[in-house]
Amino acid sequence: MNESKSLLFMVCSAFCLVTGCAQPQYKQVVEQIYLSDSDIPKAMQKAEDVLDRMNFTIAKADTEQGIIRTMPLPAAQSFEFWRSDNVGSFNSTEANLHSIRRTAELQISSRGSQLCINCDVKVQRLSLPERQITTSGRAYEMFTPSRQSIQMLQLHPEQKENMAWINLGDDKQLATEILKQIEKKLKTQE
Repeated sequence: MNESKSLLFMVCSAFCLVTGCAQPQYKQVVEQIYLSDSDIPKAMQKAEDVLDRMNFTIAKADTEQGIIRTMPLPAAQSFEFWRSDNVGSFNSTEANLHSIRRTAELQISSRGSQLCINCDVKVQRLSLPERQITTSGRAYEMFTPSRQSIQMLQLHPEQKENMAWINLGDDKQLATEILKQIEKKLKTQE
């Protein structure tokens, strides 16, 4: 009788771990925002402030064309709790497992009496080719010429030649967060 209770408890515990206890949370994706009574230079300034606060570096800001483009920003690691460029648990986990970087581009235009702001965030992952290993004792040299006692990242010329950033698509969660912060900043200043 005791064994059946233990077994039942373990099965129920495993079921709870697999299915989870919370409802799935769906976040609404915002692809663009519309604001009334705003001008492009003011929106550009507020957008630059938001991107700067998120640690992005502005690569191009053209008020006439209404474009703001950032330099690629390496994704935050779990110990960088002050950074806010990883939105969602998947993005946080991926940034801790891979070398990830993101580039944001904002397009600000006026449509009639409204101001339209679009945000596009591109994600890339570093692809670092491994070296051929001939013995199991040399496994620590798979990516670098390190020793067992000291690990260093020094790429060989053939690795540098084949190293590339692979496009992973859009980060709609971060784009939504950027747009929400811009909208909030513009509404509080009016």
